[in-house]
This record gives sequence, structure tokens and C-alpha cells, in this order.
Amino acid sequence: MPRLFVAIDLPTPVKNRLAPLCFGLPGARWVEPEQLHLTLRFIGDVDAMVFQDVREALAEVRSELFPLRLEGVGFFPPRGKPRVVWVGISKNEQLFLLRKRVESVLVRTGLEPEGRKFSPHITLARLKNTPPSKVGAFLSHHGLFITEDFSVSEFLLYSSVLSNKGAKHYIEEVYPLG
Repeated sequence: MPRLFVAIDLPTPVKNRLAPLCFGLPGARWVEPEQLHLTLRFIGDVDAMVFQDVREALAEVRSELFPLRLEGVGFFPPRGKPRVVWVGISKNEQLFLLRKRVESVLVRTGLEPEGRKFSPHITLARLKNTPPSKVGAFLSHHGLFITEDFSVSEFLLYSSVLSNKGAKHYIEEVYPLG
């Protein structure tokens, strides 16, 4: 049974800009550069029939190309022990519109609506027993991180396989914008 999610991939130059951030936190399991992405919608485990419905429905999504910029760093959850370190996304109405269109076609296929508020980010690391003071120092040091705009020209349907070394993502379908 495939475990699916919809995402925007990052261009190699942007991934290269993120690489210098990926160190310096004890207990961090850093995301491999080729696995960095912006999740639009996590779908989860589905059977073959739902997988085909999702694949076909996403082909109906229409959107223009748009610029995107990464900006700032933070962690989840916002209160309590940090478990994830992320890079944020500059405010972008076109991104939210694309996310809304993806959500709409997925719900029409019979999937449950996403229960969580969309908080666009790029996960850099998952944390285990990382002292909050170290996370605070990391955020302070990298808080002004920003990239130049890059063009979003497609979104992708990914499958994900979990292992003890983390998830491996595989492209199932590419959906061009424009």
C-alpha cells in the first residue's frame, strides 16, 4: 500500500543554500538534500484504487507558475520540546491557492479533508533529546536566512517508504503548472 503526499520539489541551487544550515544540533537527524521538499498535502497509506484516483484527480489542478522564497527558521511544536527544525516560506498567496486547489480535488476523490492548518515549511531535521538551548542558539544564528525567489513550475505526487534511517521519497507523477 503506497504512502502518498503532494509536494513542491526544490531546485538544486536552493537545496545547496540549505546545506550549510544542516549541522550543529546534537540529536538531529538531518533530511538528505535530495529529500528536501515543501509538502502541500500529506495523504497517507492508500490502496491501488485510491492511488489511481488521486493520480488522475491531481491532473485536474490548474495554476500559473509563481515565485517562491524561503525565509527564516523555526521549530515544531511551537510550545514544548522541539521535535522538528524547519525553514519557512515567505508569504505567498499563489502557494496557498495551489494548496487549496490540491485539497479540493483530493476531497472530491473521497479523501477526508486535511484537519491541520497549512503551515508551509521545509523540514531540515527531526530532533531527539536536543537541548532547547541548542535549538534556540541555532534559531538565533540562522534566523535571518533567506533565499532569492525561485520559480515553481510543477508539483509532484510522491510515495514514501519508511525505514529506521528515515523516509525515502519516490516521484510517482509530475504535474506541470502554467
